[in-house]
Amino acid sequence: MTFGGVCITWPVLFPVNATGGGGEMGLDIISFSNVQDGPRYYAQAIVAWVFFGWVMFVIGRETIYLAKVRTAYALTTWTASRISQRTVLFTNVPQDHLSLESLHTLFPRAAQITLVPDVDDDLADNVEELEKTVPKLEASEIKWMQAVTKKQQKNKGDADLSQEKKLRPTHRLKPLIGKKVDSINQYTHEITELLPKIQRAQQTHLQSGDKLLSAVIVEFETLAAAQSAAEHNERRRPKSLPATRQMGVMPQEIIWKNLKIGEKSRSLRKILVTIAIWLLIIFWSIPVAVVGSISNVPYLTERVPFLRFINNIPPKILGVVTGLLPTVALAVLMALVPVICRCKFLTNTPTVFDRLANDVVVFAKLGGAVTLTQVELQTQKWYFAFQVIQVFLVTTFTSSASAVVGQIIDQPAMAPGLLSKNLPKASNFYIAYFILFGVANASLYLFSPMGLVGALILSKFDKTPRKKYMRWTTFTQPSWGSEYPKWTNMGVIAIAYAVISPLVLGFATVGMGLIYLAYRYNMLYVYNTQIDTKGAFYAKALQQLMVGVYLAEFCILGLLGIGIGSTLSAIGPTVIMAVLVVVTIAFHVLVKMKLTPEVNHLPLEDTSTSDHANRSSRHSEQGLVPDAPSNGEKLQFTHDRTGPITTNLDAPGKEPLYKKIFTPRQPTVGQIFASLAPHFRHPVPTLTKEEATEAYVHPALNPQNPVIWLAQDHAGIGRKECEGLTRSVGEYGVEVTDRGAVMNEKGKVEWVERVTEAPLWERKVVY
Repeated sequence: MTFGGVCITWPVLFPVNATGGGGEMGLDIISFSNVQDGPRYYAQAIVAWVFFGWVMFVIGRETIYLAKVRTAYALTTWTASRISQRTVLFTNVPQDHLSLESLHTLFPRAAQITLVPDVDDDLADNVEELEKTVPKLEASEIKWMQAVTKKQQKNKGDADLSQEKKLRPTHRLKPLIGKKVDSINQYTHEITELLPKIQRAQQTHLQSGDKLLSAVIVEFETLAAAQSAAEHNERRRPKSLPATRQMGVMPQEIIWKNLKIGEKSRSLRKILVTIAIWLLIIFWSIPVAVVGSISNVPYLTERVPFLRFINNIPPKILGVVTGLLPTVALAVLMALVPVICRCKFLTNTPTVFDRLANDVVVFAKLGGAVTLTQVELQTQKWYFAFQVIQVFLVTTFTSSASAVVGQIIDQPAMAPGLLSKNLPKASNFYIAYFILFGVANASLYLFSPMGLVGALILSKFDKTPRKKYMRWTTFTQPSWGSEYPKWTNMGVIAIAYAVISPLVLGFATVGMGLIYLAYRYNMLYVYNTQIDTKGAFYAKALQQLMVGVYLAEFCILGLLGIGIGSTLSAIGPTVIMAVLVVVTIAFHVLVKMKLTPEVNHLPLEDTSTSDHANRSSRHSEQGLVPDAPSNGEKLQFTHDRTGPITTNLDAPGKEPLYKKIFTPRQPTVGQIFASLAPHFRHPVPTLTKEEATEAYVHPALNPQNPVIWLAQDHAGIGRKECEGLTRSVGEYGVEVTDRGAVMNEKGKVEWVERVTEAPLWERKVVY
């Protein structure tokens, strides 16, 4: 998009601006601020029509393409064979529908219905505490083994180890004032207390028939049946079930505690959290405004005497202060926002429930989000508002205002004209911004210093086999809710300055191009993700780009309107821009009405009882995909437990006018389907009966069978401890082993087996 903008704007606006007669110097000579005469404004207005028309065309085309890719992805054997894709989470379900009989009546195509019990917080807390205690016991055991090994090594194996008990680690039950206890005995005692409590509570829940939460998880027989139940179309949803719903929910992304929140409480929470977010935005404007002013410090020193010492700074250093420092400071300020919202010490979700919950956005959780998908999408919305307001609006206006603060103080009536003249000059700040984010971040993502530090340095501090195993088997998982807004805002800035200062587009092309290459590499080889929004992040980002279009058009309209005061020839360009604003609004309405539903809903038809049921070309049980259909045909296949699914592929001649405009020579769903990776041609690994039936059971009710993993050592302590712990906790289903890990003569733990042979390895279940 930005490269297309370069091709559109540079050939026209560079010569027009450079010869505008405004008397500007440096990079400002090719910006809008150097244009003095009114007739040249026609070039700005006409180029604005062409460029913003191009942007809207790309947004429309990408939105339609995304809908096709999403449909093709949903129709693959891999996706359609996943039970999560056929599962809908209903919340705020009325009490009279919280029974299997009632729900099966409402949803005759339901394959499995899971009611959500009101699990005691004590049980959930005990499960969490157990998860924390086992690693503490392992660390204490390893610490003791290391002390004995080092003492043995120091005495060349001749030392009397009869006093080895004195080397056992200790800790205080409370900081400073607590009783000092033997760490190994204490943690063993805690485990032997927690496990019976958990098992008794689980048994009580299973036998007593708990109070049910107003949430239901329904797995449907077909993807189309799930789609029909999840659609936000009142004509196709049961009117007797006024519940909110979310389709494609995976077990590991459910925030179970938030399922207890009622509809009224959730609405109130959302309002309060939204208010808190906007207060944070307002508060954050203060330091950001200071950062924006730094970029024009020389102008401020004229009016603020105590800042005049800055003029004595050597020119090279001053250039760094006014150029690089504001960009770095702004990047740091923006990086702190998701850190504040995403603090591990503020979350209470047990790690056994959800490994990703430690990285969940606190505000979104407080607002009542019930899945991590909702959390990340809400974060994307909030953080984008942060980015646009702080990085773009506040920084732009404080930078331009600080450049003319002295003149405004002397001549307040000239403020609008002075600001409009200096507003384009604020684009120089974003040139450095794109360089920093493009070059520095791209190299940062490719080099991945934190991963390198973790692998080469931090791994040296991993004392236990468990920590070493987790270090080497856990992939980086990007938080898309806070990643997308950064790059979307860069697009907004590029679009907003495209006509006012077209040079920005060139730096944006390079910067965002490097970011794309870095992310492409990481997505293929480095990153892993547990959240599947099926394109919702990208769809929202496309719509957020329209903010840049609106800001640009209104800004240009304002600049031209101010120009009318000095020349009547600016009236024509102003009218042209006003018409463009109207066209833009019409386009946005079209996208909301026609294109957004295509992205949010799959054009599927449930045909399990139709005459087409036996027309599937190939079956997924054979690990094959259907033949790519021609235009106008139906794509259809059958697979285990999902039934046949079809989608109509419109022939080009039958496409609506808006699709003909936005999708010339764009591939069809069938062509996209045929081009997908062979991986999608096969179903997911078959789930066991237990895995399928208990997929959406509350995690606190699952059997707790922790593994205590020690290491083999020369003194034989590891073997003795395994035997002793097995006698203490083995009856509760705890496995104690030293398999696959050894402690060398220096007391270092080494992991010697393959991943799949490690005691902690579990078969990956694809829901």
